[in-house]
Amino acid sequence: MTIFFSLLVIGICIILVHLLLKFKLHFLPESVAVVSLGILMGGFIKIIEFQELANWKEEEMFRPNMFFLLLLPPIIFESGYSLHKGNFFQNIGSITLFAVIGTAISAFIVGGGIYFLGQADVIYKMSMTDSFAFGSLISAVDPVATIAIFNALNVDPVLNMLVFGESILNDAVSIVLTNTAEGFARSDNSMVTGWETFVQALGYFLKMFFGSAALGTLTGLISAISLKHFDLRKTPSLEFGMMIIFAYLPYGLAEGIKLSGIMAILFSGIVMSHYTHHNLSPVTQILMQQTLRTVAFMCETCVFAFLGLSIFSFPHKFEFSFVIWCIFLVLLGRAVNIFPLTFLINFFRDHKITPKMQFVMWFSGLRGAIPYALSLHLGLEPIEKRQLIGTTTIVIVLFTILLMGGGTMPLIRLMDIEEKQGRKAKKDITLSKTEKMGNTVESEHLSELTEEEYEAHIVQRQDLKGFMWLDAKYLNPFLTRRLTQEDLRHGRIQMKTLTNKWYDEVRQGPSGSEDDEEAELL
Repeated sequence: MTIFFSLLVIGICIILVHLLLKFKLHFLPESVAVVSLGILMGGFIKIIEFQELANWKEEEMFRPNMFFLLLLPPIIFESGYSLHKGNFFQNIGSITLFAVIGTAISAFIVGGGIYFLGQADVIYKMSMTDSFAFGSLISAVDPVATIAIFNALNVDPVLNMLVFGESILNDAVSIVLTNTAEGFARSDNSMVTGWETFVQALGYFLKMFFGSAALGTLTGLISAISLKHFDLRKTPSLEFGMMIIFAYLPYGLAEGIKLSGIMAILFSGIVMSHYTHHNLSPVTQILMQQTLRTVAFMCETCVFAFLGLSIFSFPHKFEFSFVIWCIFLVLLGRAVNIFPLTFLINFFRDHKITPKMQFVMWFSGLRGAIPYALSLHLGLEPIEKRQLIGTTTIVIVLFTILLMGGGTMPLIRLMDIEEKQGRKAKKDITLSKTEKMGNTVESEHLSELTEEEYEAHIVQRQDLKGFMWLDAKYLNPFLTRRLTQEDLRHGRIQMKTLTNKWYDEVRQGPSGSEDDEEAELL
């Protein structure tokens, strides 16, 4: 019954997203609509249970293990796989500064604020490790609205990558920080000083971060070498199967050796997209992109729907003062993350991040699926503390998604952030991630160059520096297959054959001849 209920919820949400696109409600982020639908469904189920017509308590409960094993890995892997690698590697320093240092700053501000306010008896009193665990989980941001607006306004692609890359790495960093705090909360550190505890926590975090990243990177490199030398291009089904195995392999391995599976699968996705993807046939390349986007969309939709349902699905402990202070600390932590670090980064950047853009980045730091799932995963004692953390997290997530997410579009128009030269031909701004991602195929993912073309277009470029030069000169030729003219011809024939077969099947429908259909379209 649980599987049926989950599929039913996802199906209704897909219809809702379709209606948003059909009626061009571009100002409304999909996450806002899906969460709102989840709230309505939760209220309806509660009424049914109150009338004793049915009991769906078991079905509407969200299980954290299901999230971490089934829903989160596809979301994180797709995020890494869909990165524009050129801008990502060129700005890896700035992205890492925002994602690692910025997230740590936010976690310390929220966690420290909660701890000291509790010691002053202003809010509910919590230990240092519990406060830091909550500060870490609530620092995971999901700025989908910001990215969609940046794309629609044609802002600097490097700035777009800074925001996108920070949001992706931020999720993994937040999970590792939370696991670090939770691990120390469970261990006995009564004989250890505060400084020694900090050093141990830092060492544990570094081991988790760099160890998991190295494991994911190594898995991605192995997949690239394997699919370069084992040519499965003529059997796309086997090729696609190997890609799915390599996609989930680092997660299972990392969790098995007590590292972060999320961090491993993120870096594996980045490496596989940059190298392994170009060893695939054109059919599998397109299939991987669309499959990953579809699965990630369904997973995100499921999580946001159950987030709305969760308001009615388990007992809550609501403390008004605790919620208000946490919202204030979350906004303060995001501000201390964005504004000082941007001021520092602008010293080293040719394209400056303007104050207006900084304010939009701060305002659009929405909290999403990951804080909600992490709050349910925390094994805090007593039970009232766990209920308080869960309830507060849900309130903060709903506050940022419904109020700040829904207010992003009016804020953009109020601040008049579009460039003056673009006023005459304004693009239709859409906050729909599905419409943004679903209508396109990444051109860089379909590039197939022969040895001579690669040498002329890539290696001879004079603007490549650092890792980009090393990658173009040595790593890319070693890890990816340079195609011959025969390979290119076979790929085009394969695509043409499949396209013609599909087209022949479609036009055999009952609507009439092909000429009649073309006349109707004209």
